[in-house]
Amino acid sequence: MNTMAKVSIRFFLGILFYLFSINNSKAQWDLGLQGGISIPNLSAGGSDNNPLNTGYSSRLGPEFAISGEYHMSKLFSIVPKIEYSAQGGKKDGYQALPTPPGIAEYLEMQGGTAPTYLYADFNSEAKLDYLLIPILAKFGWDLDAQKKFRVTVAAGPYLGFLLSANQVTSGNSELYTDPEKMNALPLGPQSFDTTNNIKSQLNTTNFGIDGSVGIEYLMGKTKRDKIFFEIGGNYGFLNIQKGSANGKNNTGAATIMLGYAYRIK
Repeated sequence: MNTMAKVSIRFFLGILFYLFSINNSKAQWDLGLQGGISIPNLSAGGSDNNPLNTGYSSRLGPEFAISGEYHMSKLFSIVPKIEYSAQGGKKDGYQALPTPPGIAEYLEMQGGTAPTYLYADFNSEAKLDYLLIPILAKFGWDLDAQKKFRVTVAAGPYLGFLLSANQVTSGNSELYTDPEKMNALPLGPQSFDTTNNIKSQLNTTNFGIDGSVGIEYLMGKTKRDKIFFEIGGNYGFLNIQKGSANGKNNTGAATIMLGYAYRIK
């Protein structure tokens, strides 16, 4: 675990300890559940010319969260969350791949030099699952005279833990030594139908920022329960790969969530 991850864990533990140690008879806590979709992508996180860094597009995945909201005033609250988040990205079509050891050995036996990367026409999807722990500063304003509708804005840091990571590929293609698709290897079409567990290649922790804007509807005369709709996103500051052989990328996602919360104190 790197130094930034250790510092982040201490910071989050300190904030959570403070929140749960507050002893205020007038304090108001809401417990919420929410679910929706994640639209993640992988962005280039390195400054080198590694062709594995680029070319990703968004994929779709689930997003679920449990949240606790501590109301410090009518305007401001603090929201710690535990969130399952689908991350990753996909590439479809002609793209680079690290030269497999078997093919590198074949090329060297033929008297050639194995390139660092080969190219092929196939589909590839990085399916990453994270447990995120955001702590958000949230502001809310009433929209109507009855104070039933509120608009909210929330933002803050998160600590992320990698749960699983799989690279799913499919298709058949010739292998090429150049990005221009001019020089094919004399091996014939190769199958890319496989699923590989790549968790050992990735860092298990991440640190980033999370945020959202939303609409709340407070139900009943006491307004103790509410349903809410949020559009937001998250972005990780650390490269997800342990090294640079498989690229350098940062993960992030747009999110669309529908939730319900009720007053527990």
